[in-house]
Amino acid sequence: MYNQVLITGGAGFIGLNFLLYCLKKYPTSHYVCLDSLTYAANVKEIEQLVAERKITFVRGSICDYSLLTELFQQYHFDCVINFAAETHVDRSIADSYAFYQTNVMGVWNLLEVCKQYGIKRYHQISTDEVYGDLPLEDDRCLKEYARLNPSNPYSASKAAADLMILSYFKTYQIPITISRSSNNYGPYQHMEKFIPTVICRALNDLYVPIYGNGKNMRDWIYVTDHCKAIDLIIHKGIPGEIYNISTEQQFDNIFIAMKILLDLNKPITLIKYVDDRPGHDLKYSISNEKIKNTLGWTVDIDLEDGLKRTIQYYKNCIRSQKE
Repeated sequence: MYNQVLITGGAGFIGLNFLLYCLKKYPTSHYVCLDSLTYAANVKEIEQLVAERKITFVRGSICDYSLLTELFQQYHFDCVINFAAETHVDRSIADSYAFYQTNVMGVWNLLEVCKQYGIKRYHQISTDEVYGDLPLEDDRCLKEYARLNPSNPYSASKAAADLMILSYFKTYQIPITISRSSNNYGPYQHMEKFIPTVICRALNDLYVPIYGNGKNMRDWIYVTDHCKAIDLIIHKGIPGEIYNISTEQQFDNIFIAMKILLDLNKPITLIKYVDDRPGHDLKYSISNEKIKNTLGWTVDIDLEDGLKRTIQYYKNCIRSQKE
């Protein structure tokens, strides 16, 4: 257990879920949430945690080196977990500037401050997208030593950060770990992402857009399973190591969309195929063998249960907006 924890990007989807997870499991630790509160932030939830005096919140960016220095001087962090990132592939294709500022230079700032002030653990939230894609018929699950082969500005910026972090471990002995997770879903995810888009548009009887032919395949992990994996890595993971996090089950986009429509009792005629995304990766598939065998991680929530929980969350959101 760490005493002073900096969680960057803690108002985002995965960061907020991890904050809630930690507050429940490690209530005596002090958490500083640093977030610039972009369009994807869960502001109300963060305001509630601050009002309940459960966290310290600082509005700011990991691109602000002076602010990071002030925070390290004030709180003497022993653990830093970096969720802060620009993540939406479509936005990176339209304009990649912010992705390299936050995902590369922001990480450099964090590493430099960690080098100066010293920490027990720096953990980077990466992505399976750094490996690039596989052919649909390829049955492999890529392991942590697989070649990095990013396909778009977003995944390229995350791959660049991973390499820089590994270099800081080797050169400066900063105790880092990296996790590369498959696609997350669950509560507090922004509406622009695939599963929230399908759920919310279907609930409003709007057409559900599907890129290309809908055959692109992804591995879907419920966000709390991801949080449990991060917890294991920062406490038991070996410094300098990378850990993949996945269910090792892939489903194509059309299957996920139809499954949600079926669960909502909505017609599949709501599905509308739209022009494919440029450079759209076909299939992501990563192995979870390392984290299962070395840290004892397991999947608790399968797709059936996870989708039901997620659908109920967005139903409640839409209901509260109408009240």
